[in-house]
Amino acid sequence: MAEERFSHETDIGYDEDIKPSMSGFWSEKVFVITEDYEIKGYVFMPKTGRKNRMLSDILNSSKRFVAIKDAEIRCRKSNEKISDSNSFIQLNLNSIILIKPCIKD
Repeated sequence: MAEERFSHETDIGYDEDIKPSMSGFWSEKVFVITEDYEIKGYVFMPKTGRKNRMLSDILNSSKRFVAIKDAEIRCRKSNEKISDSNSFIQLNLNSIILIKPCIKD
């Protein structure tokens, strides 16, 4: 079964989903599931270390929130496919059921 896409998402490659950001940081597009919501947006991470390990470093750190930029949020419990966009949100790590990089299949 094909993964359902958000309204503004296009078929872009992996390299376009990971992009340089502010000095000393890079961002990765992620898909997050909580009990109530599905969220797509960009998580910012330091440039140090291997990129594929950095997302897990954030999740295992002592910080209890993860910042997500350009977030598109969809309610999972609504029968309607209504979504909301926010330029910035902070998500409590305890609310995350699943988080994964958005990688083109």
